[in-house]
Formats: sequence, C-alpha cells, structure tokens
Amino acid sequence: MRAYEFRKSGKPEVLKLKELDEPVPTKNEVKVKIECIGINYAEILSRKGMYGWAPKKPYTPGMEAYGEVVEVGEEVQDRNVGDKVVIGKQYGSYAEFICVEQHLCFDAIESFTPEENAAYLVNFMTAWVALKKMCRLAAGERVLIHAAAGGVGTAAIQIGKALGCTVYGTASKQEKLELIENLGADKAINYSTQDFYEEIIADGGKVDCVLEVVGGEVFKKSLKLLKPFGSLAVIGFASINFKKWNPISWWRTWKDAPKVKILSMMKRSQGIFASHIGYLTNNTEVTSVISEELRSFTEAHGLKPVVGKVFDFEELPEAHRYMESRASVGKIVVKVNH
Repeated sequence: MRAYEFRKSGKPEVLKLKELDEPVPTKNEVKVKIECIGINYAEILSRKGMYGWAPKKPYTPGMEAYGEVVEVGEEVQDRNVGDKVVIGKQYGSYAEFICVEQHLCFDAIESFTPEENAAYLVNFMTAWVALKKMCRLAAGERVLIHAAAGGVGTAAIQIGKALGCTVYGTASKQEKLELIENLGADKAINYSTQDFYEEIIADGGKVDCVLEVVGGEVFKKSLKLLKPFGSLAVIGFASINFKKWNPISWWRTWKDAPKVKILSMMKRSQGIFASHIGYLTNNTEVTSVISEELRSFTEAHGLKPVVGKVFDFEELPEAHRYMESRASVGKIVVKVNH
C-alpha cells in the first residue's frame, strides 16, 4: 500500500510517500480502507518534533480518517466488512489502509459526505469534551471561542449555539470573521485590530466559559473575562514555539505556557480545565459514552463539520504547508485515490 513514512523532523517535504506492507488486524482490530483523511494541527507539531503524544519514529502519521471496513479480527463483534466508519488513533491514517482497535472505530454519519465524516471526529469530540463534559456549558450562558474559524473552533461555535448560548469567536481575517458569523456566532472579533476583552465587556460583560487554544497573553486576558463560577478549558498552546536545539525557546515556552494559582482561583470561584482527547482513547467506557452523546447531539441539531479545502493524497505535504500558512478555515481533508 501507499503510505507516508515519517523518519525525521522538519518541513512538510520530510513526509515521504512510500510503498509499505498492508497492516494485518489483530484479534481485536478492524482493518479499514481509507477514503478521506482529516488533517490536525497536532500532526504539524509532530512533524516538527514538538508533540509529546507522538510515537517513536519511523511511523505513519495521521489521527483520523473515514473509510470502509475490509477485514475484522476474530474477536471483533460489532463491525462487519462493508461498514462505513470513522476512526481515531494515535497515528497511522496517512495511508491507504489502517488497522484500529474496535472501540476507536465508529459508525459514519449517513447524512455527511466522505469529506465531512473525515473532518468530524477529532474536532467535534475535542470541542464537546471541553465545553460540555468539562465546562458544563448550559443554555443562556456566554462563551468565548478562540481560533473560532478553525476545525475545533467551527465545531465549538455550532455546539455552543445548539446549547442555546451567546457565542463570541475570535479570528484575524475577514473571510474567517464572515465564516464565524455565518455559523451563528453572536459576534466575531478581529483580534489583530480589536481588543477581545474590551469588545466582550462592552457587549454585555464577562463570560461563563472560554475555549482557549493560544496560551501566553491570550490565556491571561481570557482568565480576566470569566465571571464567578466561570470556567476556562485549555486544549492547545498555538503561540508556543518550542525548539529542542534553541535554549532561548525553552524559557519562552515556560513563560507562555498557561499557569494558574489555586489561591487566585479560590478568590474568584473559577475553574480551569485542560484536555487532550488522545489520552482518553485507552479508556473504552469513556470513549464510548462521549462518542454516543456527541453523535446524538450532532444529529439532533443538524450540526456539520466545515470542510475548508480538499487535497489529493499525493498533495498531503502541501496540505501541511497550507495549514501552517494560517490561511485555512474549518478542516483540511485529504482524499485517497486508490
């Protein structure tokens, strides 16, 4: 099969398309013929050698995909050959075939296109865990979504509005601001020309919840926006640029990494959460509950992933380059032509 083999950190061109042996499922695994791949920012960080959850090299990157079951292990009970599925895994989806544990193989959503199914799992599950499972976002509350035009951000806007909340979203370009508004956000804020703190305070006061993905000053200012009993969920640190070979970057990383003081939180009666859904994947029960809740909510409210751009399989390094340019909106998807 064709797959991208990752052997050394670097620019997008370090991802090399190779001919590798097709994987063989173990007794508890499902083998999937991949049709579309969802690209995640974590994979950009992995390629740069900046991602702690990445496996040892060499390996095939890729955390999610959509495709068809072509083989099942002898102890697999809830999957059949021919099933259309979405899968999530630590790595392996930048390939024509993948084997994945049966509890990380989920029914595709019939009303979605193949590209939308590939764009769904990681972003929507990340947003759902942060907003609903951790921050307990509820109807009538006010929520701020940072990087709101990205994959997680567009999912979070839709979830927030479906819950009956007032939603604010930040971005830096007109196209992204228009997308945020078109998704139903109550206010789109250009963080490059506007102070998001002042804009939100002037529009009704502090918020009940913040979804934070940046770190540094954005994190600090977001904390100040929280009401009593408010909560902030950290799901990433986009502003951090850690380089192992540069000692100065070590200090900058420590400086910009989100930090909290328990005593200060006590005085304000606020909560800070942090989540990385990858570390939940070994917990079969938790994974099952989250996926079922999210799917029911998604279908009940007619939510859909925003697919920003689709690349061919041979163009996957270019998809990485496009994501790094920060020009993308929604989810970048790669289509596999077998």
